[in-house]
Amino acid sequence: MEQCEAEGRPRSGRAGKRRIAQTILALSVVLLAHAMAGARAEAQPKTIGILFVRETVDRPPPLSLLDIPPSDEGIAGAKLAITDNNNTGRFLNQEFRLDLIESAKSEELVAEAEKRVGEGQHFLVLDVRPQNVLRLADALKGKDALLFNAGAPDENLREEDCRANVLHTGPSRSMLADALAQYLAWKQWRRWFLIAGQRPEDEAFAEALRRAAKRFGGRIVEERSFSVEGGSRRADGGHEQIQQQIPLFTQNAAAHDVVLVADEAGQFGEYLPYRTWEPRPVAGTQGLVPTSWHPALEQWGGTQFQNRFRRSAGRAMLPLDYDVWLAVRAIGEAATRRRSTAFAEIAAHLRSTEFELAGFKGQKLTFRDWNGQLRQPILIATPKLPVTVSPQPGFLHQFSTLDTLGVDRPETTCKF
Repeated sequence: MEQCEAEGRPRSGRAGKRRIAQTILALSVVLLAHAMAGARAEAQPKTIGILFVRETVDRPPPLSLLDIPPSDEGIAGAKLAITDNNNTGRFLNQEFRLDLIESAKSEELVAEAEKRVGEGQHFLVLDVRPQNVLRLADALKGKDALLFNAGAPDENLREEDCRANVLHTGPSRSMLADALAQYLAWKQWRRWFLIAGQRPEDEAFAEALRRAAKRFGGRIVEERSFSVEGGSRRADGGHEQIQQQIPLFTQNAAAHDVVLVADEAGQFGEYLPYRTWEPRPVAGTQGLVPTSWHPALEQWGGTQFQNRFRRSAGRAMLPLDYDVWLAVRAIGEAATRRRSTAFAEIAAHLRSTEFELAGFKGQKLTFRDWNGQLRQPILIATPKLPVTVSPQPGFLHQFSTLDTLGVDRPETTCKF
């Protein structure tokens, strides 16, 4: 018996060891399965949805067939920015997605935007009329939503009607007018003959030019209003008719150095160059224009940027494409810097002094904390080439020369 017991103890010990080994193996398998599941969950990128809200508006046809807007204007800029965001975001387990809603009815845009925000989208890029910027901002007030106005240059959106949940990537009219005025002052072309259309947006740009004249030493020596005849366009009579009408319209104007035109809809401004009574340069909404972007810009990496856009969209980049690209890239830049997809962290970084965006303009772009406007240089250009970039040399500012363009902090009426 003693021998059996002596022989049995080793057998019992070996069985216990096997059971312990099996238990450890089972636990290891469970732990490995949990680790693999966690790794798979971690590998799944966290998605940031960006909603592009586009209002379809019937606009009068442009005077030139070269100015017919592409059907994807703005959308193409957003798509390129999504690609740029994802090129960086994939290293941080971030994925960006573009969604689009478009309608000619403001109530449909607002209802759908509210629905999408309720479903978890937080960032909206807008190409809508100014009144619908305000409708969307007010409808989404108090919700986790941040809006980027890319398409409306109206000053009131940045000033008396500003909203805390709206940032502006498209330049305001005052920024455009100030940029042009600085160049005219640098050229010593201080006497301005202003011709404005009769549409509300024409008067708004004319007012921005009047303000710029006071700021930078220009003098509007005369103003005239151009009436666009209804029914048939002036071009119907051929170039002979225009060749007679424009000199007569501009005859006997006070002595001036430059003709400034305010015609945002492009209904008559293109008739003015080379047809005025006095041989003077034309600037403003036609001729020599201030703009956020130009398809021939090559400086500061612009050529590479232009080529990427052309490969993506099959056409040249327009200012609205660029303004939308800025908005989508700003979201991606903030998400990258914070290494987060959380709305609160991204929104906080966008409004912080740490935020900077590379915009292919030779310097970092930032948002003004007093009205949400993106600071940026403004190009002064002809249809074919950029001529110069404002701010111009010699126009100084105690904080940023970019704040010489548009409404500065002491002037603002915005109260978030």
